[in-house]
Amino acid sequence: MSTLTNGLSPRKYVSFTRRDIDRMPQLQRLGESTLTSMKALSAVLPFRVNNYVVEDLIDWNNIPNDPIFQLTFPQPGMLDDADLTAITRMIERGASDEAIRARARQVQLGMNPHPSGQMELNVPVHDGVPLSGMQHKYRETLLFFPSQGQTCHAYCTYCFRWAQFVGIDELKFAARESESLTKYVTDHPEITSVLITGGDPMIMRTKLLERYLDPLLEIDHLLSIRIGTKAPAYWPYRFVTDRDADDLLRLFERVNAAGKHLALMTHYSHPRELSTPIAEEALRRIQSTGAVVRCQAPLIRHVNDDADIWAEMWRMQVRLGAVPYYMFVERDTGPKDYFELPLVRAWEIFRNAYKQVSGLGRTVRGPSMSAKPGKVLVHGLSRIGDERVFALSFLQARNPDWIGRIFFARFDTHATWLDQLVPTGGAREFFFEPEMRWLEDERRRETPSHPVRAEIPHTRHAPSARGKIRLPRSHPPGWIARH
Repeated sequence: MSTLTNGLSPRKYVSFTRRDIDRMPQLQRLGESTLTSMKALSAVLPFRVNNYVVEDLIDWNNIPNDPIFQLTFPQPGMLDDADLTAITRMIERGASDEAIRARARQVQLGMNPHPSGQMELNVPVHDGVPLSGMQHKYRETLLFFPSQGQTCHAYCTYCFRWAQFVGIDELKFAARESESLTKYVTDHPEITSVLITGGDPMIMRTKLLERYLDPLLEIDHLLSIRIGTKAPAYWPYRFVTDRDADDLLRLFERVNAAGKHLALMTHYSHPRELSTPIAEEALRRIQSTGAVVRCQAPLIRHVNDDADIWAEMWRMQVRLGAVPYYMFVERDTGPKDYFELPLVRAWEIFRNAYKQVSGLGRTVRGPSMSAKPGKVLVHGLSRIGDERVFALSFLQARNPDWIGRIFFARFDTHATWLDQLVPTGGAREFFFEPEMRWLEDERRRETPSHPVRAEIPHTRHAPSARGKIRLPRSHPPGWIARH
């Protein structure tokens, strides 16, 4: 372990999983039926927490309403009543682990495990081989999933990548070697940013991480490296007193010295995750290397569905030198029904929080849906004639020509996701939908031996005489992610 840093003592990491539910003293006050229900839930959804989260972040006098408890421990409303009852009864009857897993698989596969075309549309093909440990949805940005980083210090109950952690290999994104990453980025000069993601890459030892990062430093057209991580919130000791914390910071310094912008995309969901001395010290040490800390989280019912919570969190981030970056809309996967909010409510929370902070906090963007065609921003509410509408635009998109183009959807008090919205003015579909259909049709026709490159005919589509949208065969090309 490292020596003491600013009076902060090293701490041994201890994790708790499904098999520890009966042994955790903090849970025993909840009663046997609640614990059995928790076991049933954690047979379907990933559950992992650690001693720092349990001992320092959760207020055990406010259970089950404590936001960090909601964020990390499974709750009854996360599963359909019939599914929860069925698996609970299997546990009570002493059913085998194999039988429980089989029943859990049925539930998992019905929870949209990979939303927004991640498996179907985002996986690139290089030299005729699908690269299952990568996603290339947007022209400039490549996501890379190192196999050693496909777990976390603790799991978020809302996580849209829950399918990475439930033991179904065919649902995982994971790359076992770095050469394919380096070659793919080298051969694609349009890629200027690589996002190392997971899971959580910060679960990896520094020597493993540098095997992936060091070769990227030699690629001239690569301008930035991002690391998606929850570690500063769930295990800040990784950057302060863990055995190789100093080595990790030296790696960050080396990335910056090579002329690459290094950004840690940190997932803070609640102000409490920023409030401990070790959390503040972790941020200070990360920033001392020249790395920039950008903060993002989804809007989550039961955890942070309050404008004052977001305003407080953004103010804390600014005070600590971090950059508020995104408020996301909860994705359409996993236990979304438990966490999601109507888009109108998401926009109201964002607006009421946004107006409480100074310009330094208004770097944040949201509410944003990471949907199949791209990141769709809800600008707010407006009127077109007598019709009340949502004003929307793309912050990022499969086709860059879509970015920044304002479009409108009918106001709907219940809609929680893009596919529940309807165009205004009698249109049958949004402007980007013909190209998305074209992309999906092409992808279905692909084979690894005949990979499709990332070009799509660009169109300013117009209705035909029958009122349907046609995609012209020949137009100047616009980039859209299909490999």
